[in-house]
Amino acid sequence: MKTGLDVLAAEGFARLKGKKVGLVTHPPAALADGTPAIEALRAGGVKVAALFGPEHGVRGDVPAGKWIASYTDSKTGLPVYSLYGKTKVPTPEMLKGLELLVFELQDIGCRSYTYLSTLGCVLEGAAKVGLPVLVLDRPNPLGLARVEGGPVQKGFTSFVSKYPLAYRHGMTLGEVGKMLIGKGWLAGGAQPTLSVLACQGLSRTDSGWDARRWIPTSPNIPTLRAARLYAATGILGELDCIAIGVGTDDPFGYVGSPTLSATKLAKALEKHAVAGFAYTAASFTPSRGLFTGQKCQGVRLIPQKGPESEWTRPNFALLAALRDAGVVRPFSPGEPTQMFDYSCGTDAVRRAFNRGAGSAELWAEFQQGAVNFEKERAPFLVYT
Repeated sequence: MKTGLDVLAAEGFARLKGKKVGLVTHPPAALADGTPAIEALRAGGVKVAALFGPEHGVRGDVPAGKWIASYTDSKTGLPVYSLYGKTKVPTPEMLKGLELLVFELQDIGCRSYTYLSTLGCVLEGAAKVGLPVLVLDRPNPLGLARVEGGPVQKGFTSFVSKYPLAYRHGMTLGEVGKMLIGKGWLAGGAQPTLSVLACQGLSRTDSGWDARRWIPTSPNIPTLRAARLYAATGILGELDCIAIGVGTDDPFGYVGSPTLSATKLAKALEKHAVAGFAYTAASFTPSRGLFTGQKCQGVRLIPQKGPESEWTRPNFALLAALRDAGVVRPFSPGEPTQMFDYSCGTDAVRRAFNRGAGSAELWAEFQQGAVNFEKERAPFLVYT
């Protein structure tokens, strides 16, 4: 499998030659041999005039949720414009003088991971000044076959739920960009000029990562395992009462708290089984994030299959099992719920939980609209 950047390099960067280019990038934007996109383009004779950084920054070392200021890159001397700070949409001043904006970010396949929203903002900003955008496509570590979680409902839009996509959308960012434009979902119905340089050798049944080295997409996604487990526990992790392994050797792979009983939670999960996943009682001590320095009791997830599994379903099995195990009570009075609802794209899951729904009903609420979305995305798919 070759990414869009690999294909571009094989062409000798011909389609970029003679243009002043802006590059939206981060560390995983690299050739198969690990050469960063910034270095590859410059070495290939491309005139890179400016860099643009998403959440976590161009160098990928900024913690989640922390705003980033614009600055000058010490390695290249290029201006670095932050798209995760005072503005998330590139301004005309940032884009001034550019002839093409190249977008090269590695997504992990979930709507709440903000690179998808950054793509939309880039397209919106480019449309305002008539600047064409080229997406160098990359594979989705969750694969392109399955769709899970209904589209964002009215009233639940945020930067983790900016567009009415399924939570696990089963698309590449190139395909997402085509859909955002085609469905008129960009601000003001913007219609930027978008080109997608597709991956070669990628199919809807292939994750694209079988023989490719994973480069961390953010501090908490250091491995391919973490990228997939984000789908399994990331929604649950928006609650303030439960840790999900951030700050451990297995981010998103643990679920627990200092007050839980590991054996009780593991036992409770027996009646909330999800095909393709097992759980084992475990303890862990986060070095950062929720419950820093405190020993937590809970479970560790053991994925048993690849992208064909329902990777988002463990969130809801675990939610129901936490209630059955007692002690930890999700959605207790006074506990913030906004980010959980934003991640789900609806408050229907939380409301169902509060009326006593089990894991199957929670999953059904989350799935509302997923089948229709899968049909709706069809005209914008690049890969078969």
